[in-house]
Amino acid sequence: MADVPTRIPAIETPPIMFAHRGARADARENTIDAFLLARRLGATGLETDVWLTSDGEVVLDHDGLHRRVPRVEIAEVERSRLKPHIPSLVEFYEEVGTDLALSVDVKDTAAFEPLLSVARGHNAAADLWVCHPDFDLLVKWRQIAPDIHLVNSTRLADLVDGPERRAADLARERIDAINLRRDEWTGGLTTLFHRFEVRAFGWDAQHEHQLAELVDMGIDAVYGDHVERMVATVGTFDGSSSPSDVG
Repeated sequence: MADVPTRIPAIETPPIMFAHRGARADARENTIDAFLLARRLGATGLETDVWLTSDGEVVLDHDGLHRRVPRVEIAEVERSRLKPHIPSLVEFYEEVGTDLALSVDVKDTAAFEPLLSVARGHNAAADLWVCHPDFDLLVKWRQIAPDIHLVNSTRLADLVDGPERRAADLARERIDAINLRRDEWTGGLTTLFHRFEVRAFGWDAQHEHQLAELVDMGIDAVYGDHVERMVATVGTFDGSSSPSDVG
């Protein structure tokens, strides 16, 4: 089939391809090996969660637990006592690099300012996308950090005043993007947020048809576990054709 224009233009073209917890479909998640593999496979962004150890080190892990039984949280443990596969942010930047977009869920809010300090120390703040569901907290973080990207990770059901009000509020407070699960996005919603110059991010995009549909809707970033699928479906997209219609 001949190339046809994409249905809805995006702000980011091609969309950023965030490897969720690294290439977790092919390697142990949130490890240096997983991040390096995602990079080799062609991801243009990496995603992780950050926590702060008891001695002030920013580390990358999903659930923030040092031990489940009995339960011990990372915040209660010194960096040297953590399992060796859990990297610090410093190790991430030194071993993986600073030139890819890095999307970070701040699960421990105490980690925000140390995270910012490490990113700035590695000249990586401009490529940092910090995600959090609390809009008011993001507003406070914007005052502290004008040099990073901020992302409101949320659900449509939580937008009690509706998506248009949220889009206007995000634009007013200079929050860069909103992140919704991929099945909540429609072309109308991406168009709405783009009208306010707010980027539209879609997470849990695992299959080719889901990725193609998001691109057609004008999505600006996708999060997925399968890097090769993202690269094959999204990575070659340049805005001149629709990946779901080109065969």
